[in-house]
Amino acid sequence: QVQLVESGGGLVQPGGSLRLSCAFSGGSFVINNMGWYRQAPGKQRDVVASIAWGGGTFYADSVKGRVTISRDNAKNTLLLQMNSLKPEDTAVYYCYLDTPQREYWGQGTQVTVSA
Repeated sequence: QVQLVESGGGLVQPGGSLRLSCAFSGGSFVINNMGWYRQAPGKQRDVVASIAWGGGTFYADSVKGRVTISRDNAKNTLLLQMNSLKPEDTAVYYCYLDTPQREYWGQGTQVTVSA
């Protein structure tokens, strides 16, 4: 069974940085796309950044220039480096993995940006 284990969330002051990690496990599978979504209270879950199997990346306009998505294939780990954080970045961040058969989601990790 495929599992996604996230880490790195927490409380940070405005202007600070965090790095989120997502470790994939559960066997061998084909990956179409992977990335990070976030959901604030009362809001829709929206994509933050994604990276395709071929290496192409996508960033939401709200985070462009402030976040970087990357992956470590040897460790089956997805990373999201977040800098210059703003209060509006506060949300639960979810790791996801897209395969030809289905999507997989992490449990979510809370990111709170507050003074």
